[in-house]
Amino acid sequence: MDAINWSAPTRVQSPLGRLFDNKTVLVCICLAPALGLLGVFLTYPLGLGIYLSFTDTKLGQQGIWVGLENFEYLLEDRVFLNAVWNTMFYTAAATILKFALGLWLALLLNQHVPLKSLLRAVILLPWITPTVLSAIAFWWIYDPQFSIISFVFKDVLHWRDTNFDFLGTPWPARWSLIVANTWRGIPFVAISLLAGLQTISPSLYEAAMLDGANSWQRFRRVTVPLLMPILAVVLTFSVLFTFADFQLVYAITRGGPINATHLMATLAFQRAIPGAALGEGAAIAVSMIPFLILATLFSYFAIGQRKWQQGSEDE
Repeated sequence: MDAINWSAPTRVQSPLGRLFDNKTVLVCICLAPALGLLGVFLTYPLGLGIYLSFTDTKLGQQGIWVGLENFEYLLEDRVFLNAVWNTMFYTAAATILKFALGLWLALLLNQHVPLKSLLRAVILLPWITPTVLSAIAFWWIYDPQFSIISFVFKDVLHWRDTNFDFLGTPWPARWSLIVANTWRGIPFVAISLLAGLQTISPSLYEAAMLDGANSWQRFRRVTVPLLMPILAVVLTFSVLFTFADFQLVYAITRGGPINATHLMATLAFQRAIPGAALGEGAAIAVSMIPFLILATLFSYFAIGQRKWQQGSEDE
């Protein structure tokens, strides 16, 4: 008697099945929706903006290719150069204030304080408040006639005979915007750094105390090195958000007085939309890209070393 073959019949896989078994094809299919969205909402607008920066396109009119003419004009434009200086100063001052106050707040909330969970939730309020609403509130606070600050100093404390003019002169207007941006940005810095502080083992502080380290030495030798990767990431995002700030500045001052508070983003909008010079506005916006790339590269190289993980530089 012949032996019976009990083996299962060979299953022939369809071409479609073999296609989906290919890892490369499957990865491409999964990434296709995300790549499509990025292409439509990021790559195309960015590419169009770069193209417009090399043309003399006007709002509602077809432009022609002018090459670097827009950028050459901007290098001689005192308003643009002033906007670049304002942007750098605004970004540096606001970032330093946000990090100093945010780190102090994170260290405070990392301690055992009453109602700590409630305080953490309250701190997020400036961050989650819509930017335009915050701008309107600060615009009311800085109003030369109805300012609550002027009311307290003039009518309550009788320390002044006139109201404060926060937005009428260049330097008070600049610092007023920096204070408003700092108020909005502190929660992001504080909560991010607080999350980093939570990952540091208390045993490290106990060991440092046994070695006789004081509070400053524990902060400098334990907290800062272990917090450095998060500091780099938060610093990068803070610089990017501040450098490209538009809503807060435009809603409070619209670049005034006399273009004294124009940032690159607000000037680009003013030249492109109200001024109808799309090519010139696009050139100003494109000029922001090198600064943003430098901030991103800083974060990349700062995290890439990873001294905090291995105790030495990566090869």
